[in-house]
Amino acid sequence: MKDKIPYYAVIFTSTQTDDIEGYSEMAEKMETLAKQQEGFIGIESARNTSTALSAGTGITVSYWESLDAIKNWKANTEHLFAQQKGREQWYNWYNVKICKVEREYQFLRKQESQE
Repeated sequence: MKDKIPYYAVIFTSTQTDDIEGYSEMAEKMETLAKQQEGFIGIESARNTSTALSAGTGITVSYWESLDAIKNWKANTEHLFAQQKGREQWYNWYNVKICKVEREYQFLRKQESQE
């Protein structure tokens, strides 16, 4: 994504209810739909499924070229339906942060040859 700098990240952190019927299917549908939106760059997601107190905590970060692209995604009719379903059934709590990414870097361990 370095070639897109600056860009925007939407950080969606949530905790789930016990009633997650249909959640996985909707999440897949929303990811597919987001990828079709103008200005979409990418997405990363993780969810804690342990039995600890923080079980069900998830973080999804989607990346966008502009604030307008984020606004258009938030207003997408199918996405609005998913948001409503989330509030009614799947989430106990969620938080959304919109951040401007001005710099990024990464580390990648080189694999040793296994001859």
